[in-house]
Amino acid sequence: MSQGMCPRVSPLVVPLLLLLSAGELCLGSPSCQEVRTAFQLRQIGPLKWVPDVPGTDEELQVCQHRGPTCCTRKMEESYQVAVRRETLQTIQSYSFELKFLLVGHATSFQDAFQSLLHFAQNHTSSLFESAYRALAREATAPVKELFTDLSLYILGSDDTVEGAVQRFYDNLFPLVYNRLVNPGIGTMRQEYAECLRMTRQDVNPFGSHPKSLVQELSRSFKAGRTLSKALNMGVEVINATEHAAFTRECGRALVRMHYCSHCQGLTLIKPCVGYCLNVMRGCLPGLAELDQPWWDYISNLEELTNAMAGAHDLELALLGIRNQVNDAILYTQLNGPRLTATVDKVCGQPAERVVHPSPETMPPPGSTPAPKPPIEAQLGRLSKKRSSLPLKSSKNDKPRSLKKISRDFVSYMQRYKTFYSALAELLCEGELVRDSSTCWSGEDVVESYTNRVVGNGLQAQKLNPEVKVRGLDPVLTQVKERLQRFNQEMLGKVEGQSDRVGTWEPGSGDASGDCDDEDGCQGSGEGDLKEDNIIAKNADRWKNELFTKDPPRGKERGFDTTQQTTTTSRPLFILKGGSSMLRPSLLLLLLLLLPLS
Repeated sequence: MSQGMCPRVSPLVVPLLLLLSAGELCLGSPSCQEVRTAFQLRQIGPLKWVPDVPGTDEELQVCQHRGPTCCTRKMEESYQVAVRRETLQTIQSYSFELKFLLVGHATSFQDAFQSLLHFAQNHTSSLFESAYRALAREATAPVKELFTDLSLYILGSDDTVEGAVQRFYDNLFPLVYNRLVNPGIGTMRQEYAECLRMTRQDVNPFGSHPKSLVQELSRSFKAGRTLSKALNMGVEVINATEHAAFTRECGRALVRMHYCSHCQGLTLIKPCVGYCLNVMRGCLPGLAELDQPWWDYISNLEELTNAMAGAHDLELALLGIRNQVNDAILYTQLNGPRLTATVDKVCGQPAERVVHPSPETMPPPGSTPAPKPPIEAQLGRLSKKRSSLPLKSSKNDKPRSLKKISRDFVSYMQRYKTFYSALAELLCEGELVRDSSTCWSGEDVVESYTNRVVGNGLQAQKLNPEVKVRGLDPVLTQVKERLQRFNQEMLGKVEGQSDRVGTWEPGSGDASGDCDDEDGCQGSGEGDLKEDNIIAKNADRWKNELFTKDPPRGKERGFDTTQQTTTTSRPLFILKGGSSMLRPSLLLLLLLLLPLS
């Protein structure tokens, strides 16, 4: 009876039922667990926004998919915020070393320059302590003011090198006149000293030496000031790069590329190469537009560094202040009688002339004053005083070379000439998996990307199939314009540019950039000849050759350096016609031939 109520089951059915049951347990229902894990690890948003199992969400605007999806509208909004942040962080990671080079070199340049200024100031002050001890105490303030003004000029103050030098000689004249030319004057009245200061440029007690010092310092300091500005300009460009703004279309395209695959549970798939390039180039057209100005900028930095290492050597100019000041004082002493007659006419005679001899010049008791030596004897003594002064300090006493700092900097910067043109490739390179045979196309998994891959720049984005580009970031546009104007200023091509005296020109320095005065070479000085005509004659040739990649050293701008020779000395200045200015020793000899009234 029991056998009739329980039908017999075939032995083959039981194993089949067990197999189906086990398969159902193993496969289970579709899950979004991998999406939840990626969402949590990348800190995109609250984990509660991610569903446990795929579903449908009709409010999705970017990652729309016909089948079940692991994404919701809130997840999509979080993806847009996260992808902008991640992209900027990636850009900052690539620009970090570049920014570090710029900021680090700006700091090194300022430190080395301040150290050099301090060294040159002490070097100049030692002139008065060793040769003009009567002026040593009172000359401290004018010397300090001169080097302070020069330091502020390098940092970008509105003052000029000429103004600093002229003020120095204005303040020095009363001291030289009182202590050296007419030591018999006692304490000089303030009104009389002020008259000497105000009339110094008219009386011209120092001859052409103030003008010569202005010319020598202006060329070198203008190059140093331009370098300081150039470093600040580079940091400004990098800062704008690190805070680039993304358009709404770009944000949506980045989400499609990075996260829409997650909505289908594909968290490990990577975007196709061409697809990634289209998205990044469409998101960064403003940065790509900086490519040519940035290339020009680094090329100009190299030219500027060569200029500072050649005819516009800042170190030699600063260390030469001592000799220039000494020559000016010697000139004043040699023309003492004539200068005194001129001053008496302009400022009148001092109220009293009380002799206050210094302990060094006070004769011993009971001795008769020696007669004043003839002018020939004075000239011999002054010439010996000049020859006893060191023309150049020992290289072992110099601070770290500015030329070496700048050369090292430029050698590193050469790697970043194509930074902005290669930025899209750099960003995509970190997203690609070259071993995979499939990739993400923005909508599905494919074997290869079939759409057209566009180039860099705004014009190329008109054909971009992934991102609609309607214009450039206004901030980046302004940065580009400022960088272009700055490049023109560095090249000396700004229309209406004034103050041609003391300007530096590309190519006028040591073309090789590898020669150091410590190696026994300072450049022949030939780069200064016909300085004003260099730009005009070679503008077209520079335009074609300026940005040739990896040009041979010394011929970047069409200059052949094979005829240049190195020498351990060079003329103080070069006239337009190519002749050297007379050295101070020749001036002294000529003054002997002039009748002194």
